[in-house]
Amino acid sequence: MIFRSLAGGAAAVIASATAWARPAEASEDNGETAGPVLAKTSSIPVGGGRIIKGTWVVTQPKKGTFRAFSAKCTHQGCPVSTIRGGTINCACHGSRFRIADGSVARGPAKRPLARKKIRVSKGVIRLS
Repeated sequence: MIFRSLAGGAAAVIASATAWARPAEASEDNGETAGPVLAKTSSIPVGGGRIIKGTWVVTQPKKGTFRAFSAKCTHQGCPVSTIRGGTINCACHGSRFRIADGSVARGPAKRPLARKKIRVSKGVIRLS
């Protein structure tokens, strides 16, 4: 189907490469529907985390345990900026949130970060 809509040798080569990539990606998920990929498990440090695209925070409070939160501070909506010393930190007003559960470690924020459901499979962390 994809080959019929493309003309020319170069386009056919590109279409062929795309066709080979799709089955590998599909087998990674075993046919299950899943949300967008946030990160590879290997890119999330134990006892720390990463801010993903300024929208999500993915943490690994202990080896093999992953959590995801909104990257929006609950104080005044600023994006969190760093993850250090076991906390997710907002530079705007100094709020800090625990990497294990998103709860407030230091205000002025009063509410925890919004937790997001994730699925971890074969070294990939996805929103679920």
